[in-house]
Amino acid sequence: MGGHKEQDVARQGFDVADAVPLLLDPHGMVSSWTGGAERLLGYRAAEAVGRKFAELLVPEDAERVPDLVERCRSDGDWAGLMTARHRDGRPVAVMVRITPTLGPRGRSSLLVLLSELAGSSGWDMSRAVLEQMVAGTSIGIAIVDTELRFVWSNAALEQFGGGPAGRRLGLRFADVQPGLDAEAVEERMRHVLDTGEQVVDYEHVGHARSAPLRETVHMLSFTRLDDDRGRPMGVYYTVVDVTERHRARQRLALLDRAGKHIGRTLDVLRTAQELADVTVPELADYVTVDLLEPVLRGAEVQPGPLTDSDRVPLCRAGQRSLYEDLPRAVMETGTVLRYLADSPPVRCLTTGRSWLQERLDPLALAWVTPPGGRESTFLELGLRSAMIVPVRARGGTLGVTGFFRRRHDPFTEDDLHLAEDLVSRAAVCVDNARRYTRERDAALVLQRSLLPRRLPEQDAVEVSACYRPADELTGLGGDWYDLIPLSGARVALVVGEVPGHGIDAAAAMGRLRTAVRTLAAIDLPPEEVLAHLDDLASRLARDEGDGESGDFSGRSVGSGCLYVVYDPVTGQCTMAAAGHPAPAVVAPDGTVTFVDLPQGPALGVGGPPFEAVELALAEGSTLALHTDGLLAGGKPSPDGGPSPDGTDRERLRQALRGAATALEPSCRAVVDMLVPARPYDDVALLMARTKRLDPGRIAVWDLPADPAVVAEARRTSTRQLARWGLDDLVFTTELIVSELVTNAIRHAGGPVRLRLIHERALVCEVFDGGATAPHLRHPRAMDEGGRGLLLVSQLTQRWGTRFVPDGKIIWAEQSLTAPLE
Repeated sequence: MGGHKEQDVARQGFDVADAVPLLLDPHGMVSSWTGGAERLLGYRAAEAVGRKFAELLVPEDAERVPDLVERCRSDGDWAGLMTARHRDGRPVAVMVRITPTLGPRGRSSLLVLLSELAGSSGWDMSRAVLEQMVAGTSIGIAIVDTELRFVWSNAALEQFGGGPAGRRLGLRFADVQPGLDAEAVEERMRHVLDTGEQVVDYEHVGHARSAPLRETVHMLSFTRLDDDRGRPMGVYYTVVDVTERHRARQRLALLDRAGKHIGRTLDVLRTAQELADVTVPELADYVTVDLLEPVLRGAEVQPGPLTDSDRVPLCRAGQRSLYEDLPRAVMETGTVLRYLADSPPVRCLTTGRSWLQERLDPLALAWVTPPGGRESTFLELGLRSAMIVPVRARGGTLGVTGFFRRRHDPFTEDDLHLAEDLVSRAAVCVDNARRYTRERDAALVLQRSLLPRRLPEQDAVEVSACYRPADELTGLGGDWYDLIPLSGARVALVVGEVPGHGIDAAAAMGRLRTAVRTLAAIDLPPEEVLAHLDDLASRLARDEGDGESGDFSGRSVGSGCLYVVYDPVTGQCTMAAAGHPAPAVVAPDGTVTFVDLPQGPALGVGGPPFEAVELALAEGSTLALHTDGLLAGGKPSPDGGPSPDGTDRERLRQALRGAATALEPSCRAVVDMLVPARPYDDVALLMARTKRLDPGRIAVWDLPADPAVVAEARRTSTRQLARWGLDDLVFTTELIVSELVTNAIRHAGGPVRLRLIHERALVCEVFDGGATAPHLRHPRAMDEGGRGLLLVSQLTQRWGTRFVPDGKIIWAEQSLTAPLE
C-alpha cells in the first residue's frame, strides 16, 4: 500500500489494544524497547536499543524503511504489513503503524506499533470501509429482516431491476421482482432464518425486471445475520448474473446430447427425426427437417435449378413440436411440401447460407402450404422468431432445417451459431445414411437378382424359403439358398454364406452360387461339389491377392456351404457341409432332430477332406437348412464360427416344433420367432418337405449284355408308355432307349439296367458298369456311325451322365408338356 490511500486506511480503525509500541529516533534507530516487543521478537532491550529498525526486518522490507520514514514526516501516519525477523531467525508477519510523535525532551520521534498477524482476522473494518467495499463491487448485495423486507441494498443490485435502494426499503422480493419465482427465493430465505444453514450458489431462472423479454439466470447465496445474543436479525444475500455461463453450459450439454443421439442409425429419416428430437425444447419450440427427394432415395443431388415453377418440393423428413396445433395439418414423414420459390428456406437451399429473423412479420403468410390445408399467417400459427439452417455436407446442400419459437425470447446470433453446429453434425450423419442407402439398395438389388426369384417346380419336395437381410448398421451379407433339379427326379438343396457385408459379399455369393449350379449340372456327389468349391475359393483368393493380405471380408474364402441331394424314388438323402451348421429334420410326427453331420472346413481355408452322410427320410419329413444367423438370433457370433451351442439349437427346435403345418407360413414364422425385424446378420431358411414318387410311375428292367436285347427293350418301353398314356412319346423313346442300351452293351461290360420315370418329364436311364463317360460327336456326312448321342441330344430336353459307386448312369429327359416333333 502507498500514498494517501494507505494513510486513510491506517486511520480507519487500526486496533491498538494488542499492539506492541516502540520508539525510533529521527534516524530510524530504536530508542525505546518494551517487554511486549521482547516477547514478540525475542530481543532483550540491551540488544535492540541502538540498532536500526531496518535490521529487525527481512531484507525486502528493510529496504522500504528509509522511504517510509520520510513519508511519515511529510504526510503523517502510515500503516501496512511487514515481516520482522525473530531473534531465532524465523520470520514474523506483523501489522505495522508508524506515527510521528514527540519523544523525550521534545525531540521529534516515530512511534511504531507492531501487531502480530498470526491468528488475527486482519484489520478491524469500520462502517465506512465496509461501505466502500460493497459500493464498489459488481455483485448485488441486500439485507432483509426477519419479515423478509428489504432494510438495505447496494447500488449494484439496481442492475437487476426493482429500482434504487431507497425505493426497495420495506418491500418484499415479490414486490420488486414480480417476474421471478419469489416463492422459491423466499422459501430459501426462511430456511436460512430457521436453521442458520448457509445456502450457496442457488441458481434461479426467470425474467427479471431489467430484462423482461429475456430469460435470465441468477446465482444467489444466503447467510443469516445474528445479533450479539445470537438471535436472527435477518438474511444477507448476494446476486450474480450467470445467464451467459448457464447458456454456455446448456449449449455444451445440447451438443453433447446431439453427439450421442444423432446418427445412431444409417437411416435418413430416423437421422432427420433425431435432429428434431434433440433440439426441442432446449433450442426451439418447433423444428422441421425438410430434405430433397433424391436424398431419401440415396441418390446424389444434381446441381442446377430446383424447379421451373414458383413452388419447390421438399420432403418432410423429421419434425418435433411442443404444441399440439403445430404442425396445424397432420404431416407424416415423407410428405412432399411445396415451398414458395422466393421464401427464406428456398433461398437457404440455393445459397447454402443460414437465415435469422428475430421478429417474424405476424401478418405474413407461412412459406409452405400443408397438403390439404390452407395458408396461415405467422400470427395464426403463433410463431414469433425463426431460423433456417441449410443441411450441407461434402459441399452439397441436402435440405433445410427450420427452428421456430413461440416464447418471448427471440433467437439470437448465438442461437444461430448453435443451430449451425447441430445441423452440421447431423448433415454428416444424413449424408452417410444417404450414401449407405444407395449402396445398400444397390447391394440388395444385386443380391436379390442373384437369389432365385422363385424356386423351380418339381415333385421331389414341397419347398419354402425365407430370407431376411441384415440391418443398416452392418449392411447386407452374402447368405444364399437354392434348389436345383437333378437327373432322375432328384433335387439338390443348397444353403450358403459368404463372410462380410455389402456389394463385395453379394458378388462373392453370386460367384459361388453360379459355381454350385455348374457343379450340380454334372451330377457330382455332395462331397465332391464342396471339394471343387474349396479349390475355386482358394484360386479366387490367389488371383485377388486375398491370401496374402488376410482380408477375406466379402470374399469367397471362409464361406460356408451345405449341399443336400434328395432322391424321391428311394427316399435317400445325401449331404455334406463346409463350415456350415447341420440341418434340422422334422419328422412327420413333429419330432425335431439335428443331423449328425461331420463339419468340414470353411471354403478356401484348407483342412481335411469333406465327408458326406446318407440317411433315409420318411415321406413327409421336413429338412430345415439355414445360415448361422438364424441360430444366433440375428446377433453377431462371439467367435464367428458356425457351430451352434445347445441353447441355440433348443430355440430352433422349439420354433420348428411350434410352427404351422403349412410350409410357407411355417418358414416365415420360424424366422419371426428367432430373429428381429432388422437382424445383425443376414438370415436364410430353406424348408423342404419330402415326397415319394408313386411306385407305379417307376419301371425298372435288368437287361443282359446281349445286343439282341435292344429290340426287347424297345418293345417293353413302348408297352410301359401305353400304360402311362404317353403314346405321343413312343417313337422318340424307342430311339432313345435303343441308342442308350446299345452304347451300354457295346462300350461297357457287366449287366445293364433300364429305368423309366414318369415325373414332370419322362426320364430314361441306362446303368452300366463302365467308368468312361460317352461324349457327343459330330460325324461327317460320309461317316457310317457316331450319330447316336447327337440324335439323343436333339430329341430330348436334356441329357447327361452321372457316376455311381459301381458304374455310371446315362440319362435323358423328355418334356411332357411340349413334346418335340
